Amino acid sequence: MAGREAVKRAVQQVRPILSVDREEARKRALNLYKAWYRQIPYIVNDYDIPMSVEQCREKLREEFIKHRNVSDVRVIDMLVIKGQMELKESIEIWKQKGHIMRYWKESQEPKPTDFLSKFIQGVN
Repeated sequence: MAGREAVKRAVQQVRPILSVDREEARKRALNLYKAWYRQIPYIVNDYDIPMSVEQCREKLREEFIKHRNVSDVRVIDMLVIKGQMELKESIEIWKQKGHIMRYWKESQEPKPTDFLSKFIQGVN
């Protein structure tokens, strides 16, 4: 019983990182989305990415939708902080083109593994 009470006290004493409540975390996430959305044309131009601005914005939307179901305010704050760091690195051109193109690597189809699939797709 004493262990459970200690856990309850520890859970209650957890302080938020940035946001006090879920609504504030939501506003921070929306502001981050808007900042990325505004910067995408400049990032495409600066890094000479072979993707259109619309494709990059769709990938941005996909990344935010991937974390749609996160409900813990502290986790949302950490994701926002990481997103801000990524945006800063992209704007200041501290990244290379390969770092930016890595966002599309996950959405590529995996290479075929069996002989017939390789033959049909013309992969050696």
